[in-house]
Amino acid sequence: MGLVFFAKRGDNKGMNSRTFLYSFLISALFLPVFVFAESDLEQTCSQIIEKSDPCQGMTSSNCQTMLKNCAAFYEQESDKIAEDITKTEAEKKTLQNKITTLKKKVQNLDYQIKQGKVVIKDLILQIEDTQSSINKITLQIEESKDQIINVLRTIDEEYQKSSVEILFEGDLSDFFNNLAYLDSLNTKLRNLLESTKDLKSYLEGQKTNMDSEKTGVEKTVKLQALQKQESESTKKEQESLLKLTEAQYQEQLQAKQDADKKVAAINARIFELIGVSKAPTFGEAYAIAKYVSDITGVRTAFLLAVLTQESNIGKNVGQCYVTNLSTGAGTDLKGNPKSRVMNPKYISSFTNLTTLLGMDPVKTSVSCWIPLYTRGVPYGWGGAMGPAQFTASTWNLYKDKVAQITGKTANPWNIKDAFLAAGLLLKDDGALKNEFTAAMRYFSGGSWTRSEEFYGRSVLAIAKGYADDIAAIEGQ
Repeated sequence: MGLVFFAKRGDNKGMNSRTFLYSFLISALFLPVFVFAESDLEQTCSQIIEKSDPCQGMTSSNCQTMLKNCAAFYEQESDKIAEDITKTEAEKKTLQNKITTLKKKVQNLDYQIKQGKVVIKDLILQIEDTQSSINKITLQIEESKDQIINVLRTIDEEYQKSSVEILFEGDLSDFFNNLAYLDSLNTKLRNLLESTKDLKSYLEGQKTNMDSEKTGVEKTVKLQALQKQESESTKKEQESLLKLTEAQYQEQLQAKQDADKKVAAINARIFELIGVSKAPTFGEAYAIAKYVSDITGVRTAFLLAVLTQESNIGKNVGQCYVTNLSTGAGTDLKGNPKSRVMNPKYISSFTNLTTLLGMDPVKTSVSCWIPLYTRGVPYGWGGAMGPAQFTASTWNLYKDKVAQITGKTANPWNIKDAFLAAGLLLKDDGALKNEFTAAMRYFSGGSWTRSEEFYGRSVLAIAKGYADDIAAIEGQ
């Protein structure tokens, strides 16, 4: 990137930017004003975008005013749509939050249902085990009853025997011992029967409780299933609304993009009226820089500062000609010999570019070499082109991007194309995050010495002055 130094904006070598900006904006206030109904203005502006010559039958100043009215109209429309987009985004966030909450609710209910089903299965197993135990105890009770009946029958038979039979069968004491044993056995069997009945009654009570618990859990699971179904239904409704909101959001984005494109198209018409082949006034340069800022995001004041540092906003686009297309040597504008006007490896790109634009390469001004030496050995070259002071190789990186935006062949000596290329390069160099670094990269590429940082500091100082001027005017 070429380097050209200029006096401060307050010196008599260049008109003060504040004076330029005031005169530009004040003059705009006294231009004829066209008043349209909103519908008529929209129709008129739409026709202007389509026309190849929007100023047919009008003076240049009247046409510029009408175009500015159209640009303001589309900017207002874009701002309205931006407000709608903000509202829609808020609605989207609200719906997304609701959907997220419902998803969590459904998931929680799903877990509760699964937990309930596990509890039910566990209760079923417990009920089955309890019923099995009850069945076994019921058999035991029946067996105990049978045993008691047999014992009682045996006792009754013993009591029915006659004295002769008792004496005949054996010792009388054996008879009474046998009766005592049978009576004791009967008592034990009755106690066992009672305890077994108590156990059966307890188990039946437990089974009844587990049946009740199982029924309660089943009801809870059914209720949770209904709640889950309701939440899923609500979630689907919210998702449907979100899809509608997303579609509305995309339509609004498209509408804003269309409005912004119309603003850019109208501004392009305005810039065509400026006469960008010559150095612009500060007001014209400000309008172009604002247009580039809208496209690239690079701050208007910063872009103006870089172009001021490089070429005094197009007033100095080079004081040398490259006349030797082999060595890169040349002359100044008065014909005095100059060395290292252009690096030979860029000459081919330079001649191809000038030929494409219908320019004579040996009669096209470029920046001169600033004599710099390291231990007596010269380094650096001149050869920077146009208001943005791009070398031919750097221009080749951005000419297609510029052409794609403007719709015509890019020309580094055209102030509009130069501003646009500079804005794109500064954006790529990180101007949206760190303007000082971007300025230094613009000046020296990827690396620089501390002694070269004066360039970045100077650019930021100029940018601050421009920013203060712009803020003061726009605040009025």
